[in-house]
Amino acid sequence: MLKDIFLFAGSLISYNHTFIYIFHFLLIVAIVVILAKMATKSMQLVPRGAQNIVEAYLSGVLSIGKDAMGSYEYSRRYLPLIATLGLIIFIANIVGMIPGFEAPTASLNLTLALTLCVFIYYHIEGIRTHGFFAYMKHFMGPVAVMAPLMFVIEIISHFSRIVSLSFRLFGNIRGDDLFLLVMLTLAPWFVPMVPYALLTFMAILQTFIFMVLSYVYLAGAVVIDEH
Repeated sequence: MLKDIFLFAGSLISYNHTFIYIFHFLLIVAIVVILAKMATKSMQLVPRGAQNIVEAYLSGVLSIGKDAMGSYEYSRRYLPLIATLGLIIFIANIVGMIPGFEAPTASLNLTLALTLCVFIYYHIEGIRTHGFFAYMKHFMGPVAVMAPLMFVIEIISHFSRIVSLSFRLFGNIRGDDLFLLVMLTLAPWFVPMVPYALLTFMAILQTFIFMVLSYVYLAGAVVIDEH
């Protein structure tokens, strides 16, 4: 039965879930590296094959960044981070749809780690761009009397981003994995294409949301509205 081999890596090491997610995450990283090597191995003026796919993907990420940050320059500056996050998250989401594999993004450990990377990075960029005191000043709002209250509210708001961003991705992908497991249990020899199409759409959507929010958080840190 497919449900009996759904977590083949776990069966090899007595269902050690930590090993399962590390195993699959390293697999995802290897896939991303191989894809990057294939796309850049023999680059051509007229892209073909893997180069064409990756260039189309990067163009889409640049477009997302330009809309989110209002500047092509900023979008291009943070392209390596956002594009890499997008590839890792999307492939991690899709891998969970393959019988015998589990999505690393169904683990809060990974989604929290990715979120912390974005959280720490956009604060570093904000400080680097504006200076420490100027960056801290924008947490206090435009009204001096309300500055202490606004500072506390802003700090809470920023830390809540860690929870919302990590739990959103984790919860959705975990739910998708459980849904697919139920389908494999009920129909082990025939899984309808509709659930797979739905899960693929959700994998793309959750990747898109993570990338857009990352760009938005970067925009809030480096493109501070003086008004």
